[in-house]
Amino acid sequence: MAVNQIQRLLAHLDSQVLGQQQLTQSILIGLLADGHLLVEGPPGLAKTRAVNSLSDGIDANFHRVQFTPDLLPADLTGTDIYRPETGEFIFQKGPLFHNLILADEINRAPAKVQAALLEAMAERQITVGGTTYPLPELFLVMATQNPLEQEGTYPLPEAQLDRFLMHVEIDYPDADTELKILQLTRGESIDELAGKLPNSVEKLSQSDIKQARKSVLEVHLSSAIENYIVQLVVATRRPQLYSEELASFIDIGVSPRATIALERCARAHAWLNNREFVSPDDVQAVLNNVLRHRIILSYQAQAKGITSNQVIDQIKQLVPVP
Repeated sequence: MAVNQIQRLLAHLDSQVLGQQQLTQSILIGLLADGHLLVEGPPGLAKTRAVNSLSDGIDANFHRVQFTPDLLPADLTGTDIYRPETGEFIFQKGPLFHNLILADEINRAPAKVQAALLEAMAERQITVGGTTYPLPELFLVMATQNPLEQEGTYPLPEAQLDRFLMHVEIDYPDADTELKILQLTRGESIDELAGKLPNSVEKLSQSDIKQARKSVLEVHLSSAIENYIVQLVVATRRPQLYSEELASFIDIGVSPRATIALERCARAHAWLNNREFVSPDDVQAVLNNVLRHRIILSYQAQAKGITSNQVIDQIKQLVPVP
């Protein structure tokens, strides 16, 4: 039952965010694997709409935060407000106490703000004035970066990037999808002017999501696939075992957090596709998104214009598939 509900939610996302199946599926994988997403793509590709549509389909609240150079950590976490009538400080919660957070253009805020967000992502709690406050049990952050405009940005350090479950790259839709987007938005504008309510979608409860996460963890993972995941990770740390060229492209390999993320995402991918076991195809389907932001390329690779995607594709070819 749970998988059918999740698939209906995925169909709802695909109907609202056209031509971005990788983004919509990645959002659901993040939801099922209980991890956060970093999404990179040009402006106007429905990143906000995607998270909004997700919040329409689950019993949860959504908040969008526009990251700017003058943003302060307290603008995310909240702060203690003095009440003169009582002579006491009262904690006023910030945006991080919502279930779904869109951190728009995360690299436009200074390091302290990024650290406040990433600490909340890792610990599921925040500390203000010496008091620790737990965040909601359902807590998903989708942070975005604009690859076109890098002036005035504060790139995330590698250690902070590692906190993201996946790094998803999205691009412009094709001409046919662009036409459908035009028709969809025109129809929505006509319905809004006519006072017609948008089509509602059956909401998933947070207990349904918890049960779905439990089902994902129960998807069978054979020892052969487990070993395959480990070998893919090891290939980033000891690439010389596979190819001298590969070794010349990688400066630093991925952390054990990548191994855990790869296993969780592969399980979620298999479960979303109604399979009771994880196959090599499931691992390869999520591999680029899981490793892309974790591999640190060498100067030689950067000088040659080699991308992380090309390195990961080479790893796929070199590591034997069980």
